[in-house]
Amino acid sequence: MPDAPRGTRIAHIGLAVRAIDDLLPFCRDVLGLSTVPLADSDGARITGLAAGESLVELLEAESPESPIGRFIAKRGPGIHHVCFAVDDLEGMLDRCRAAGLRLIDESPRIGAEGKRIAFLHPTSTGGILVELSEH
Repeated sequence: MPDAPRGTRIAHIGLAVRAIDDLLPFCRDVLGLSTVPLADSDGARITGLAAGESLVELLEAESPESPIGRFIAKRGPGIHHVCFAVDDLEGMLDRCRAAGLRLIDESPRIGAEGKRIAFLHPTSTGGILVELSEH
């Protein structure tokens, strides 16, 4: 029997940081968030933190030329992207195309959590980089 649809929800928030070690003590020791092992991806070192049913990803650039390195050089540390978990990633990408949204990833790829993901271009989403992920 297939899983019941869960609906769209926030999967994680990606925070671009100059150094993970600068923010980790606050998140772990003050806020009480526990670390979640995540693989590095897309030129970023990633530390995951459990925040209820969602994650906070601390994203540190591996090099200045990486996407996170360029983001920090242009905007400084801060919220990099929001990821929404969806029931049907291909169906959601079709809906985005039909709505005229610009896709960064035309088809799903594997992301840091080993889940299928796709990014939407911020010019189509009010200036916010949006990641879509399957539950």
